[in-house]
Amino acid sequence: MQENLSLYHIFYTVARTGNISGAAKELFISQPAISKSIRRLEENLNTVLFLRGSRGVTLTRDGELLYEHVRNAFASLSLGEQLLAHNHELGISQLRIGASTTLSKYVLLPRLKDFIRNHPNVRVTITCQSTYRTLELLEEQKIDVGLVGRPKGMRGCRFLPIQTIQDTFAASPTYLEHLFVRTSPEHLLEAATFMLMDEENITRQYVNSQLRDHRIELANTLEVSTMDLLIEFARIGLGIGCVIRDFVLSDLKNGALQEVDTGIVFPKREIGVVYRREQQSLPVVQNFLGAIVG
Repeated sequence: MQENLSLYHIFYTVARTGNISGAAKELFISQPAISKSIRRLEENLNTVLFLRGSRGVTLTRDGELLYEHVRNAFASLSLGEQLLAHNHELGISQLRIGASTTLSKYVLLPRLKDFIRNHPNVRVTITCQSTYRTLELLEEQKIDVGLVGRPKGMRGCRFLPIQTIQDTFAASPTYLEHLFVRTSPEHLLEAATFMLMDEENITRQYVNSQLRDHRIELANTLEVSTMDLLIEFARIGLGIGCVIRDFVLSDLKNGALQEVDTGIVFPKREIGVVYRREQQSLPVVQNFLGAIVG
């Protein structure tokens, strides 16, 4: 395929002009070179693409089939060039962001409003995936920046911290009241239902490591797929949720939730933007970093 790319351009020009001399003038190469390229393409594809005549060349059936696809391919390339030129003329650029659903809601969106208002010509796309998948997308160059917890290490990437978060256990006062009718605080770990993110979630893995370090075992657990759902379950009294404290501050202040002492105080974690080093020089990335940090 790769060695045929330049030959396809010659084939396309000959088919479009209908003769080798016209293609030679348009491509600024000799007629023998044109003929040699066509023969080489025909050999590579093991077929005959043109019928030669005194008035020029005509496509064979195989030639017509190939020309249909090649014409569409070159039309698509031409359209892409036109759109690119149009975007540059209007100052339009694209920023592809990756983040988990939780971080998108609580960290990204509050900061994104000002960026969009100040840069209306930037086309923003947000891909909501797990932290692990977000990092994979960054390595695959399918996103420009990712919003994640501080990764342990990524080659060729930089991490810019923007805030810290802290995990905590919280429950509704009603749930705790009913719980302590049945048991005493000393038997909290054995009697309560503890709601956690699922095992594949990076927050859950961090919580598990802290529980192991403190030699704490939870007898009854309920796994939830999203932080929003976990918080809502805690609000309606289904159990004690391991939530991100920064995201339930209003609930803690108005009494909808209250923190539960389990014998562990989670250390704070850093949340920030990760990006490839070569992307840092792009104006759209620079503007985004400035907006989200500020």
